[in-house]
Amino acid sequence: MRVRVVVAVMWVGALAGVGCNAHPASAPERAGPLPSVTTTAEEARVVFENRCVPCHGPAGGGNGPAAAVLHPPPRDLRDAAWQATVTDAQIEDIIRRGGAALGKSPFMPANPDLVARPHVVAALRARIRGLR
Repeated sequence: MRVRVVVAVMWVGALAGVGCNAHPASAPERAGPLPSVTTTAEEARVVFENRCVPCHGPAGGGNGPAAAVLHPPPRDLRDAAWQATVTDAQIEDIIRRGGAALGKSPFMPANPDLVARPHVVAALRARIRGLR
């Protein structure tokens, strides 16, 4: 059991370092638009693919490559019951601030670089709403 926990922690740490949404707020590539992105919708798509898919999966089902080692598992963003209980403001807040800041899973990292990009956060929220 102890070996399993250590392996899971190592797996999560490795994924965090390569794209499971772990990124320093000071990283220069996060300060402005993503490379070769021309619209807000396209920027949100790229952010979703790079930061959300590793844990939530491409369809938002909570079954991304990192999901197997995360406890609690990532939220199934398609879940109609959850969608009905969460406000747009709450979705946008967790995108910006992460799970730990809101009493949710600490595995949901913050995206401090998106605080200054509310149009991208709104587009991500719209994308999540569209998954139901």
